[in-house]
Amino acid sequence: MGQCGITSSKTVLVFLNLIFWAAAGILCYIGAYVFITYDDYDHFFEDVYTLIPAVVIIAVGTLLFIIGVIGCCATIRESSCGLATFAAILLLVFVTECVVVVLGYIYRAKVENEVNHSIQKVYNEYSGPNTDAPSRAIDYVQRQLHCCGIHNYSDWRNTRWFKESKNNSVPVSCCQPSISNCTGTLTRPADLYQEGCEALVVKKLKEIMMYVIWAALTFASIQMLGMLCACVVLCRRSHDPAYELLVTTNSYA
Repeated sequence: MGQCGITSSKTVLVFLNLIFWAAAGILCYIGAYVFITYDDYDHFFEDVYTLIPAVVIIAVGTLLFIIGVIGCCATIRESSCGLATFAAILLLVFVTECVVVVLGYIYRAKVENEVNHSIQKVYNEYSGPNTDAPSRAIDYVQRQLHCCGIHNYSDWRNTRWFKESKNNSVPVSCCQPSISNCTGTLTRPADLYQEGCEALVVKKLKEIMMYVIWAALTFASIQMLGMLCACVVLCRRSHDPAYELLVTTNSYA
């Protein structure tokens, strides 16, 4: 009965190590996705520490790949030292992912204040389509999120670009794609996106941070199972001299 439980634990461990390899790739992908997406919105927040959870999750993904290699070798060879190292590293990664979850919630709460603080400045720096990085960022966000202005399209009246251009128009990035020959003129407001960008940028950045939080929680729970199985195998091996290796076949049957 005990041997059956140990064999099951070892089988689960081998399977979990394969999952760790897949998890490593998924976590690195999520971290890279957060970096790329935040790069499109980086003009709307000033706190670079917001990206710390993404940096940590990429590091965890890299470490998980190494853990998978150590875990497979240690489980098949049933090395006490290897399994102990495997369990210790898993514990370290588990603690790190808990930190990622906490940081994710902290920075998710700060996103709204960051955007509120920066967005007015970014809009005031707008100088026309494809002229500089802040201007391209605004046009990109308005097209991607289907929004116009900070709260609505009328916010453009208060910008330096609107006052200097004197054509009573907003950027064409405010135009709805279904409207042909849209020039952004405020005399035809129905041609423009009606929703402001501030709330949508905040929503988008919070969604991205939630991806990081849920990824960390999911793989932390898997690692708990891995630590449990490693501890079961280690305890059984240290207390049962007759304990057989996984690679040993029953040649005496």
